[in-house]
Amino acid sequence: MKLTILGCYSATPRALNNTTAQVLEMNNHMFLIDCGEGTQVELRRHKIKFNRIKHIFISHLHGDHFFGLVGLISTFRLLTREADLHIYGPKGIKEVVTLQMRLADSWTNYNLYFHELTSKESELIFEDDKVQVYTIPLEHRVYANGYLFKEKPGDRKLDVKAAKSANINKAYFKKLKQGFDVENEDGEIIPNTSVTLDPKKPKSYAFCSDTVYKETIVPIIEGVDVLYHESTFLDKHEHLAEKTKHSTATQAAKIAKSAHVGTLLLGHYSTRYDSIDLFKKEAETVFKSVKLSKDGRVFNFS
Repeated sequence: MKLTILGCYSATPRALNNTTAQVLEMNNHMFLIDCGEGTQVELRRHKIKFNRIKHIFISHLHGDHFFGLVGLISTFRLLTREADLHIYGPKGIKEVVTLQMRLADSWTNYNLYFHELTSKESELIFEDDKVQVYTIPLEHRVYANGYLFKEKPGDRKLDVKAAKSANINKAYFKKLKQGFDVENEDGEIIPNTSVTLDPKKPKSYAFCSDTVYKETIVPIIEGVDVLYHESTFLDKHEHLAEKTKHSTATQAAKIAKSAHVGTLLLGHYSTRYDSIDLFKKEAETVFKSVKLSKDGRVFNFS
């Protein structure tokens, strides 16, 4: 599981800082999560192939989370994209994107599908044979969702030496990987666990931005490997977090601790502070495994 941070600051882009966007690579998928202004430039900077992005997830309709979307869709068109593109986001996202396309007379030459969200309960919005994606209902000044990405368990690993010793025909190797017991050449049923090994533990990633401190999300994200949680403010500005419906680094850490997550990844920092290290310092008073998002930073969670 690989995460590339394209932008992780709040409100407005600056010369050296971008607003929210990140790319999650999970089980041969490449998901774009939020699409702040300048996202396509950062995609190019990181040499991420546009055609590999087939699913875009937008948390809410504040500009620092989706103002780069129409430009990216337009660039895909100019590059004669053929692959389908699916966009998941709040109701209204189709209207705002298609209005600009209509006024510019620049309809896409590829299939563009919108999946508009309205539910305030967690729901499954994408699934294939490898990955599931659920919404995480958040509380912000407008309707907002986070997203939970979960790998499905993979095939078991075949112990070839053990399978041969058990006199199992190679034709049954695939069934063994799928978890079945099989009959060997002597007519004996061989237990699957005696000739296979457990697959790698499936990875999971939860993205939560922007939101107030919201304990009701804890059961949804329980035990995830990595939690990205917004941390716009430090403790001394908790009153601003409450007023603007954002969170502090300490509050993000409390969510991580309650949900027993593996690693907490902070982001969506207010630019009023001199150093983002202050966010890590405050969060670590509650939860020890804390990392900082930073524009351009790449995380490999094996």
